[in-house]
Amino acid sequence: MILEQITAQLSETLKSRVLVLFGHAVDRVVLQAPPRLAMGDLATPLCLELAKALKRKPREIAETMAKDLELPTFVEAVSVEGAGYLNFRFDRGAFTAAHIRTVMEPGPAPGERVIVEHTNINPNKAAHIGHIRNAVLGDTLVRLLRWLGYRVETQNYIDDTGVQVADVVVGFERLQKEGVAEVQKHIDDPSVPFDYYCWDLYSRMAVYYQENPEAQQWRRDTLHRIENQEGETAQLAALVARAIVKQHIATMLRLDITYDLLPKESDIIHQHFWARAFEMLKESGAITLEQEGKHKGCWVMKLAETEQFEGMDEPDKILVRSNGTVTYTGKDIAYQLWKFGLLDRTFNYRKFLTYPDGHVLWESSHDSETDPAAPKFGGAKKVFNVIDVRQSYLQKVVKEGLRLLGYTREADNSIHFSYEMVALTPATAKALGMELSAEDAGRAYVEMSGRKGLGVKADDLMDAMQQKATDAVRDGGKAEGLSDEEMRALGRTVAVAALRYFMLKYGRNKVIAFDFDEALTFEGDSGPYLQYSTVRVHNIFRKMKERGVDALIDDRSLDALTLNEGLTDEMWELVRLSADMPAAIRRAVDSLELSVVTHQLLELAQKFNSFYHKYPILNEKDDAERQRRAVCAEVFRRTMTKTLELLAIPVPERM
Repeated sequence: MILEQITAQLSETLKSRVLVLFGHAVDRVVLQAPPRLAMGDLATPLCLELAKALKRKPREIAETMAKDLELPTFVEAVSVEGAGYLNFRFDRGAFTAAHIRTVMEPGPAPGERVIVEHTNINPNKAAHIGHIRNAVLGDTLVRLLRWLGYRVETQNYIDDTGVQVADVVVGFERLQKEGVAEVQKHIDDPSVPFDYYCWDLYSRMAVYYQENPEAQQWRRDTLHRIENQEGETAQLAALVARAIVKQHIATMLRLDITYDLLPKESDIIHQHFWARAFEMLKESGAITLEQEGKHKGCWVMKLAETEQFEGMDEPDKILVRSNGTVTYTGKDIAYQLWKFGLLDRTFNYRKFLTYPDGHVLWESSHDSETDPAAPKFGGAKKVFNVIDVRQSYLQKVVKEGLRLLGYTREADNSIHFSYEMVALTPATAKALGMELSAEDAGRAYVEMSGRKGLGVKADDLMDAMQQKATDAVRDGGKAEGLSDEEMRALGRTVAVAALRYFMLKYGRNKVIAFDFDEALTFEGDSGPYLQYSTVRVHNIFRKMKERGVDALIDDRSLDALTLNEGLTDEMWELVRLSADMPAAIRRAVDSLELSVVTHQLLELAQKFNSFYHKYPILNEKDDAERQRRAVCAEVFRRTMTKTLELLAIPVPERM
């Protein structure tokens, strides 16, 4: 927070200075860390940017600006460097003493209401590894936004009337000749998890359609009955979807991922969200009923003249088919309107379950009444939809639908958080029991297909990771003095860190090939390495306390001793990286590149381990030197602990 305050104050001071000295208004001032620490702590190319407008040499402008410049607190000097850069140097000791008191404070809270929709797994089979990337990205975004002071509502949309659910229902009714009573027995059977059972049934159904194309009519008939809540078929669909959603919730809870609301597509239909949105779209002229051509009889959103869709072969989007059925995109526009509070109707709500920490997960309902204890949902100022990159076109259509209705601000604040798919390295795929062809075994990564049954269930992956992590703890000499249960608990903790970190450390637009060895390494760019570094610094202070060695980092000691003298570059780099973490979190959220945070954490951990190798603390006899070292270690400890907590990466007591 202190670094952000200094940057903001310097920016305002420089803008004011330019106006006073040169009569020129500046909109923004770029302030960044120079490439080398010897060049200072912040630098700006402002004078180079002004040179053309003022028709003066940049270094001459810089020298005029620097003379008698009033500097903010903690900035002790300004110098002119190179062709005309203004470089600023901090009072290291004063900055460090102030920073340790405010490590990881986020600053003023905006309090704006935000919705993040993520996970959104079709409730027809078990979650797979690709769903983990979606859920981890979405959950981490939620945590960072909350830390920044936003009021965040987490939604997990449930498509309980879609094709995937219909196919499983067809499988039960047509292939297995089973109804509600028999399916309930499958749900209650502890020997085979129901989401696993449906995984196989869904794959069987896909094969059956391929071999018997006429069976596609079963799907169409089933979809119609589900949407219209007709008979036992609709009851069966609801039973299947609800049971599998419960499994998904349990799967994600293993990674400490929770939700506030489950909005269901069936309720969007029965609360007539689409009917109202359809009226709005027709009244605004945003959609047209086609009278001829291949789209005859369809309601179409015309997008060919829109900048976002210019040059596309098929830019126009059908929202209502000629048979009167609504496309997924039409329902999604209605849902997005509700999220922004732009519909004249809402859901009713009831409790779905209560998490172990007491947090209530609500679900939408089309019951006649709502639970009076339900909080207010919807009506956000900004909406993030975490959906993979393959949905980019449809997300653009939803955004454009808002714009065509005249909701420009809401369209601008309708944000598609896209990401690429997750595959497996051949070695990991083989280790997880997938049968690979010779061609697949030679590829850089192995893709998955739910319809073909090719994939890795999320729970299987986590089970395997926990076992591998537990084995690593036992075989790596980290299990001394631990019981079997304590080793397994540590293995679970390491596995969670490894999996969450792996899903975050890559740019979101990069296809990632998950690899056991890379994720679970205790060295380098991994969750376990960050855990180890944090446990290491905890142990330093624990041992100091046990031996009665004073770290001298309480307020009185900080005031009494000077930090400035002897604060080396290695120590200062640790403090600066720590101070930049809040800004890194803002950059990550603004760019939706959450890897910015993991990269900052990795660099911080590497700097600390290098620092501690050179500057041990425990046996240092000189009070002032021990204080300087301990303060830097404590700054690191507080930064790591809080930031890892934000990433839901647990830190064990020992490793």
